[in-house]
Amino acid sequence: MGCDGGTIPKRHELVKGPRKVEKVDKNAELVAQWYYCTLSQEKLNRPIVACELGRLYNKDAIIEFLLDKSSEKAIVEAASHIRSIKNVIELNLTDNPAWTGDKGNTKGDKYDDIQSARFICPIVGLEMNGRHRFCFLRNCGCVFSERALKEIKTEACHKCSVPFEDGDVIVLNGTKEDVEVLKKRMEDRRLKSKLGKKSKKPKAAETIVKSSTVEESPGPSTSSAGQDSANINSGEKRNIAFCKGTAEESTLSSSEKESKNASGPLKRSAANKEEKSEAYKSIFTSHSSAKRSKEQSSNWITHTAYYF
Repeated sequence: MGCDGGTIPKRHELVKGPRKVEKVDKNAELVAQWYYCTLSQEKLNRPIVACELGRLYNKDAIIEFLLDKSSEKAIVEAASHIRSIKNVIELNLTDNPAWTGDKGNTKGDKYDDIQSARFICPIVGLEMNGRHRFCFLRNCGCVFSERALKEIKTEACHKCSVPFEDGDVIVLNGTKEDVEVLKKRMEDRRLKSKLGKKSKKPKAAETIVKSSTVEESPGPSTSSAGQDSANINSGEKRNIAFCKGTAEESTLSSSEKESKNASGPLKRSAANKEEKSEAYKSIFTSHSSAKRSKEQSSNWITHTAYYF
């Protein structure tokens, strides 16, 4: 109060009015987005992956994030939409031949050129430093500048010739509007994949049920079918033979039938008796078939009763 030098008023105390909000440095923001991992905040090193919203990550950081199942795991907004390694795409980047990296300023006494980037567009040659819009293809992971995709319109990738559509082009580190569009595409794509999986499950169940019913009620086997056909053929042959016999008998006269009936059974019975007697005699050693000739008999050193 008496200007004794005890207190010195500050500027915001003397100047009245609303305080100005501090603006974020654009250069610092670009460096953070294009040179550092969104999840671990470490420098981007290969392999580098990108999510479906166009953010850049180190693949090692994504794997560690997915493997961490502890309850103390911090929920990061930048990776909350990443549920598996399939939700990220490994990028196929083109190196910048003019980039020296950290080797040119090891002591820290030189000026770091922010415009110089590690990667470039393989078609136009623009550096991927955030000054120009870059995109990547979801099918193959190749990275190009947006200018190259607009100037050279094609339905296949300029680098690996993989076909793609407009929905497969994802903008890297895009604006809020770009992120909203990409988020909607991501949700639609995941919904379609879920519906596709659900539609496949009932089909698989139907095929299993059909196979089980076929196994439980098998049709007629080939062997039974073959037997039925054989029986049918044999029955037809018998009918044909019977018809032939009846026709022949009808052509014969009555006297011939009587002589055939009279002589036939006697001859058959006599022939059967002779066959039976010969078969019965062949059992004994005295039969002619049991005896051996001198040519058939071998010279034995010792003679037994079975030799004679």
